[in-house]
Amino acid sequence: MKDFQHRHGAHCESGVMASLVSHAGLPLSEPMAFGLSSALAFAYLPIVKLGGMPLIAYRMPPKHIIRTLSKRLGAHLHIERFRSEDKGRRALDAALDAGRLVGLQSSVFWLPYFPPEMRFHFNAHNLLAYGREGDDYLLSDPVFEAPVRCAAADLHKARFAKGALAARGLLYWLEDVPVEQDWSRLVRQSVLSTTRILDGMPLPWIGIRGIRHLAGQVRRLDPAQMKYNRLYLTHIVRMQEEIGTGGAGFRFMYASFLQESGALLGDARLGELAVHLTAIGDDWRRFASASVRLCRDRQARPEFAPLAEQLEGIAAQERELVRRLGAWARGR
Repeated sequence: MKDFQHRHGAHCESGVMASLVSHAGLPLSEPMAFGLSSALAFAYLPIVKLGGMPLIAYRMPPKHIIRTLSKRLGAHLHIERFRSEDKGRRALDAALDAGRLVGLQSSVFWLPYFPPEMRFHFNAHNLLAYGREGDDYLLSDPVFEAPVRCAAADLHKARFAKGALAARGLLYWLEDVPVEQDWSRLVRQSVLSTTRILDGMPLPWIGIRGIRHLAGQVRRLDPAQMKYNRLYLTHIVRMQEEIGTGGAGFRFMYASFLQESGALLGDARLGELAVHLTAIGDDWRRFASASVRLCRDRQARPEFAPLAEQLEGIAAQERELVRRLGAWARGR
């Protein structure tokens, strides 16, 4: 595929979709792909465990960006899973032979071009396949600066890895992407949807309520259980700063979406909201730093209240941001 250009991204799913849409003829940045799909979120899910700890998410679930962005842009999304590994391999080869740029869901752990220290059992990593050469697939993985090659056996193993979020060979591509878009309508629709995700669900673990719930969990940590406390706090930081783009990173990406949308629509209010959200991202980073310092501190009676207060402050700031975003989206 000679006309394909690899793009280095911050996050796999938004990076893949930005490349797919741009390759189809509608230039789109990764922040715009993320923002237009209303992917910004927060969730504290105690019933879903990751390494024995509750899942903490700062974006919508896997495949949300793929499906939502395609629908909002009016593009046709072809998406397929397979029970048979052989059928999955033949479908990928047929799509590449037809000249398609193909999105794939895979396991990070079985992709050999990842450094060993970066591999973990996560089955919802997205990447692009743009060709074959001998027994190798030519891949564009957004988290890498340049295209990579992957042996067929390794890629098929990664595509059909078992466990949570198993991809079952998931592949997808876009067709008929309209190059003319009503950007004002799209941005307002996506912003309004984001406000409902962050502060419109009456569930204690979702959105801003979820941030307050996390603050309560941190405040109630038992100082006598420091081994557990360190595991818990480092888990929060890992979910925020190391898994994908993380909590603060997603806030910064959405701020970039607001800034770019403001320039596109000629609306200075969106630029002001971008500044507000960037400051919130900075607060998330300060919370992570304070959590790490507490874990390293060997004092007998650590204080968890300051960490909880930081989270409560972040929740208050995000609620104010949501209020301002909602007012803008409704034209007030």
